[in-house]
Amino acid sequence: MRVVVFVFALLVLAATAHAEEPQWMTLPPTPTLPQAVQSGYATVNGIKIWYASFGPKNARSEPVILLHGGLANANYWGNQVKSLQARYQIIVMDSRGHGHSSRDDKPYGYDLMASDVIALMDFLKIPKVAIVGWSDGAIIGLDIALNHPGRLTKLFAFAANSDPSGVADITSSPVFNAFIARAEKEYEKLSPTPTEYKNFRAEIEKMWETQPNWTADDLARIAVPVWIVDADHDEAIKRENTEFMAGNIPNAGLLLQPEVSHFSFIQDPEQFTSDVLHFLQHVKGK
Repeated sequence: MRVVVFVFALLVLAATAHAEEPQWMTLPPTPTLPQAVQSGYATVNGIKIWYASFGPKNARSEPVILLHGGLANANYWGNQVKSLQARYQIIVMDSRGHGHSSRDDKPYGYDLMASDVIALMDFLKIPKVAIVGWSDGAIIGLDIALNHPGRLTKLFAFAANSDPSGVADITSSPVFNAFIARAEKEYEKLSPTPTEYKNFRAEIEKMWETQPNWTADDLARIAVPVWIVDADHDEAIKRENTEFMAGNIPNAGLLLQPEVSHFSFIQDPEQFTSDVLHFLQHVKGK
């Protein structure tokens, strides 16, 4: 009887410890997107970009593009789309070589990926958008703010970096390593080239090691309204680089989300989406 009680106590302690695991140390399941109003492939820039559109499409509905991070896909925005589609026209896309989208032999780069976004906007006949970007998606948003400012109304940039020195060492992060392993399985399921994940990952990591390369003077040229946002436990982005960007982009807002990491939008989707809604509703676009 004592053995049974002891084993039961250990199980209770283990369950309690798991329940008390801080949310920034978790990687919740990848969400699913709701039913799209429109979806398909746009043949642009020599590749096929998969996209989906949600919510109302009218003159009073501001179009918003959600841009995912490196190695990921548009499904990661499922929680936000479900909440935002009631009041906004929401567009998601799989970046070149990610998710369902194809790629060509051009090396990955943020200028190129930003031009894909602009090409998709042209395909959809959308002159200007607000962008909500995560990680690589946020960097692409900043690239658009610098090089295509007339196409952007405002930018919510979560977990971006301005140069490679702003990226932390993630090799020992259990959460980020779990994400990389999950990304491989999702790539194999979604990609038109399902056996090429290792090469894909190597090329994306090469981009991370060498880009972007924005100076304080570069950031000072950004004229659209920007919020620089990050998590207080981001395992991939150095806090000083977040503060550097916010300090050098004119009139930029700085927001640190509590109790979350690089995967804030799935760890605490209510908090993340509330911040996005506040930004969209109260920050006046260009």
